[in-house]
Amino acid sequence: MLTRKTRPIRLLLTDDHDMVRQGLAVFLQAFPDMELVGEASDGLEAISRCEELRPDVVIMDVLMPEMDGIEATRQIREKFPDIQVLMLSNSKDEDLIISGLQAGAIGYVLKDIGVHEFAKAVRDAYHGQSTLSPAVTQALVTATARPAEPDYHLTERERELLTLLIKGLSNPEIANRLMISLSTVKFHISSILAKLKVNSRTEAVALALEKHLVD
Repeated sequence: MLTRKTRPIRLLLTDDHDMVRQGLAVFLQAFPDMELVGEASDGLEAISRCEELRPDVVIMDVLMPEMDGIEATRQIREKFPDIQVLMLSNSKDEDLIISGLQAGAIGYVLKDIGVHEFAKAVRDAYHGQSTLSPAVTQALVTATARPAEPDYHLTERERELLTLLIKGLSNPEIANRLMISLSTVKFHISSILAKLKVNSRTEAVALALEKHLVD
């Protein structure tokens, strides 16, 4: 009887490009310790196939229609904690890499990885060990070195008022909506401008949208 230690590593390929899946499927045939049990063309299908096939490792593309690989990874790791996810992508975008690893991926490798390096990454993922392509590691180092986003220390009332500024409400409309005086509205706007270090409400709105300061 084959046990988890003696049977081949069961793999699920997830990529929205048929040619990529076909190429990986051919490549995997060269490794007797790996078995391709299924394919998926997007994140939603990958989750469904995990339920059906229970692979050991999902090889997951990042950018796909319907549901991207990051959200699919998050759901797979929540629903099937025994299934490892190895991200395979062309993207070296720092935010995507960080998001993928935070979602629960065991590793992140680029599609230009060598054949034997990729096979090792799959085996490492199966054994719960992380693999990062050198360029991915460098991207993470660069992201870590970035200065932290400033905390503007906006109060809940200021965030509420900033949301109304984004919606284009005038001062009298804001006063009416929040049931406060016009002078209080002006005070809050002055405080917001000072904290954001901008000179106008237009600049405040632009910065708030850029930095996602309000929901």
